[in-house]
Amino acid sequence: NQELALAAALELDGVRGVSLLAAGTDGTDGPTDAAGAFADGTSVARGRATGRDARADLERNDSNGFFAAEGGLVMTGPTQTNVMDVALLLREPGVS
Repeated sequence: NQELALAAALELDGVRGVSLLAAGTDGTDGPTDAAGAFADGTSVARGRATGRDARADLERNDSNGFFAAEGGLVMTGPTQTNVMDVALLLREPGVS
């Protein structure tokens, strides 16, 4: 989920009005304590401002480190349920 969000962040860099939420319904994503991550057109710039390189982090499979620094982690804690992963792409009206 975090990998998907970071890949989306790179594609959405600078794009306004489009956001992605990708998370595991059980409250964890792989070996991390985050459920997933939120990404939009400002994620890469926010990460860069903290010294992170989104493309390098994605290549190193360190999306958790990127979003921890950037602020986009989704933290829910264990939910005691699992209906798999969910990804929501939100597009504001008028955005093509």
